[in-house]
Amino acid sequence: MGGADLSGRGQLAAETQPEYLMPDTVHDRSFPSDRAASAHNGGRTRLLVLPQARLWVLWGILLAAAVVVLGIAVTDVPGISAGELGVDQNLSLHHIVLLTGVAMALNLLFGPVVGVLLIAVVALVLLFVRRAPVNAVAFGLVAVSGWVASEFFKILVARQRPDPALLFDPLAPETGADSFPSGHVSFAVTLAFAVYFLARGTRWANFAAVAGVVVAAAVAWSRLYIGVHYPSDVVGSVLAGSAAVMLLTGCWNWLAPRAWKRLPVNAATRPFLL
Repeated sequence: MGGADLSGRGQLAAETQPEYLMPDTVHDRSFPSDRAASAHNGGRTRLLVLPQARLWVLWGILLAAAVVVLGIAVTDVPGISAGELGVDQNLSLHHIVLLTGVAMALNLLFGPVVGVLLIAVVALVLLFVRRAPVNAVAFGLVAVSGWVASEFFKILVARQRPDPALLFDPLAPETGADSFPSGHVSFAVTLAFAVYFLARGTRWANFAAVAGVVVAAAVAWSRLYIGVHYPSDVVGSVLAGSAAVMLLTGCWNWLAPRAWKRLPVNAATRPFLL
């Protein structure tokens, strides 16, 4: 009788235990690199572990170094900018209404204002609709990393933009020492990575990968069509964006799982974590 009574009291105590003292089941689960673990919570922690290249530090440094070398070459070697300007001038000579509309739309969509709004909307949907804070933070960081990288290299290289006075039909005349690399293209590259990471492991993965390449290429073309960048600027943007993603994914995979283990599970956080 006494044993049964003690057992009943123990069960009652467990049932009335405050929520903040409940065992933390979130932190006992496998990381969502395991598909079964990710599927258990509807993929809400899909991006806790991102695809990571081997020797990611080395590759990231090499890609960043390639951007610097290219930037020094195009600014210090005589004749490169003049030769590249011919591409912009040729495109400027053959503007047509349909392509101009596409180029100007891409100029707006991948610019800083609309781009920030786009990232914010997707991140908020992931956070409050999908209740996936890990995915929201990872998506936002990967997507914005292209802009951060491009701004760093712009300051370092300080290449002058193509002179709009030398173009036949300058669509969005811009001047200043911020031509290399293109922030629009860098953002398009890292946004493509961010969307693919979200789609990875789903039936949309291949479509996201192909669409990302197509959109990034279209944005690169648009910067030349409008006449605000040289061809080497968009090449440097692809390298800069790739370097940013390479280094970010490695750092994220090192830090994010450790931070995840330390997140407190309580009444406020439980809907987002379980």
